[in-house]
Amino acid sequence: MDKRSHIIELEKRLLEAFSNKDVNVVDELLHDDAIFVYPNGQMVTKQNVLDNYRSGNSAFTTIVATDQVINIIDSTAVVSMNLQLRGKYYDQEISSQFKYIRVWKECSGGWKAIAVSGVPIKTDTN
Repeated sequence: MDKRSHIIELEKRLLEAFSNKDVNVVDELLHDDAIFVYPNGQMVTKQNVLDNYRSGNSAFTTIVATDQVINIIDSTAVVSMNLQLRGKYYDQEISSQFKYIRVWKECSGGWKAIAVSGVPIKTDTN
């Protein structure tokens, strides 16, 4: 499988894991030193993300990716996409569209997500 096809599969697997609250798969696909910048500007670590899913503070019922662009640069992949998210983050209901960028790095243990950032681009009003 070429690198681009592999990244497409990893993206699908990661989004499914987030939707299904499969913390083991999320743990497997995120680098231990990964950094996240949430749409509200908060910076968190992999451990924070895992803790939020374990506790139920992050619970998304819908995650739909569109307009995915993947750039492979040597052993790094940069993925940009629109994400439609529905669910909750702590006590806040979310039904919005975001632009996300995720950076994957080919490591000794396989490809790992090392950086993630998102910004809101549209909020549903219904």
